[in-house]
Amino acid sequence: ILINNIAYRKFSSCRARSPQVRQWLVKRNQSTITVEAGTSSTPAATVPSAATNRIVGRWLLGCSGLVVGAVVLGGVTRLTESGLSMVDWHLVREMKPPQTQEEWEAEFFKYKQFPEFKILNHEMTLPEFKFIFYMEWGHRMWGRLVGLAYILPTIYFWRKGYFTRSVKGKVLGLCGFVFFQGLLGWYMVKSGLEEKQDSYDVPRVSQYRLSAHLGSALLLYTASLWMGLTMLLPAHKMVESKRLMQLRRFAKGTGGLVFLTALSGAFVAGLDAGLVYNSFPKMADKWIPDDLLAFSPTLRNFFENPTTVQFDHRILGISSLAAITGLYLFSRRMVLPRRAKIAISLLATMAYTQVALGISTLLLYVPTPLAATHQSGSVALLTFAIWVLAELRRMPK
Repeated sequence: ILINNIAYRKFSSCRARSPQVRQWLVKRNQSTITVEAGTSSTPAATVPSAATNRIVGRWLLGCSGLVVGAVVLGGVTRLTESGLSMVDWHLVREMKPPQTQEEWEAEFFKYKQFPEFKILNHEMTLPEFKFIFYMEWGHRMWGRLVGLAYILPTIYFWRKGYFTRSVKGKVLGLCGFVFFQGLLGWYMVKSGLEEKQDSYDVPRVSQYRLSAHLGSALLLYTASLWMGLTMLLPAHKMVESKRLMQLRRFAKGTGGLVFLTALSGAFVAGLDAGLVYNSFPKMADKWIPDDLLAFSPTLRNFFENPTTVQFDHRILGISSLAAITGLYLFSRRMVLPRRAKIAISLLATMAYTQVALGISTLLLYVPTPLAATHQSGSVALLTFAIWVLAELRRMPK
């Protein structure tokens, strides 16, 4: 604009100026101003900041809460033996449950063709079928809600520019994992619908697929919770000492042990292993039961023998309690931020509560409300373990 104005004045000062030149300069000056005004009115892309990080962090915490709901609801569905009531899978069509009597009769007829009805529920009535159907339907609808809660905000935040480059990759991974989790759920259900020739065992889903389904849900929850906490909670400025590094390693190992214990609970649930030895601390008056390694080859016992699976879960639970107690005592000798101390104290409190719930569930022959509370407690314990790790993380460089 400045150059155009100088040129305009220069030409104006000349006696022999041309009207055509004067008109051209005026039009050029006006068009330049119009273009710059249009450019300045274009909104700039949002740059990720502390404010956008807080928004994304809260969203991720909300998503992790929905995943917890799915895990809890899935546990109740398993405990009420409702997971095999829906014998097919449709992404959209099954969102509307049966409405009329004819539709319910048709759905019930489909269920009657599969092993669970023939072997276990051959005297089931239509009202009883409706209960287990709605349990499984609610679990599947909750899973779709989880998917929407991840995917739709991801699209919005991406367009608004709320994600950094590293966060983009992580969020895409979370969305992909949600989709994988849904497919894995149906793959698990299919294992319980298969006809097994000359078998009269209680129909149940494969404990391998059940543990994979639960494990992937826990991984999704852990990743979402970790990202949310690290975005919302600023890292503490702590003096990097040898004891602090030891505490971090101790906390990481403890968190891994808590995760492994929760995962072993899926094998207990898949094999109904909580019903084989309902005594504690011994198993049928023995520290090591006689049928601990009854299957051959030996490795099968750790995944298919209910006695061994329950024994392993006991050992892992007690080991987790010992590790968390040691972490608590070790941290008492150190100067730590207040939030970190609170997180470790809550982790220790939850560990003792969870062990008490587990023993009570075992001694009372796995009542559904208590068993569901015990399963929920495993997620709560994992939550506190992740919180401790978030409080002890290093300051970013």
